[in-house]
Amino acid sequence: MLNLILGGARSGKSRLAEQLAERSGLPVTYIATSEPLDAEMNARVQLHRERRPASWGLIEEPLALAQVLRANASAERCLLVDCLTLWLTNLLMLDDPERLQSERTALLDCLAGLPGEVILVSNETGLGVVPLGELTRRYVDEAGWLHQAIAERCQRVVLTVAGLPLTLKGTAP
Repeated sequence: MLNLILGGARSGKSRLAEQLAERSGLPVTYIATSEPLDAEMNARVQLHRERRPASWGLIEEPLALAQVLRANASAERCLLVDCLTLWLTNLLMLDDPERLQSERTALLDCLAGLPGEVILVSNETGLGVVPLGELTRRYVDEAGWLHQAIAERCQRVVLTVAGLPLTLKGTAP
């Protein structure tokens, strides 16, 4: 089953995704897309590490997400990707529109064929004000288009606010 868990910063989306992964009863592989380039991001990554069970596998991949999903998905495994907007940011920072389009297309194309449980976590950025800068406006646009395309392909979509899940599509978690 494909799951998309959306929410704002500190909304509880990662915690919900981790709970769903644990409840799947399957071995879990956590796919981290962040590149902790500063002390604050290192602290966030450390909090996630401490919260995860030691038995979970870990793959760190900031760019080639579709490739990692295809290589690791199986009917007997749960993959948890945290998070799509960090992945998108990594691609935008390359300033290579062809690579962005190629990776986005590869991700969207691979989703339907993935076996097992797949949980995708992403920041919902489209609920705030329109950013002033060109890059941040592009980021919000790209994230919105990505979320729409992924939500269309997922069996379950959940918006998390204040730690509470609101099911937008499919059955409640």
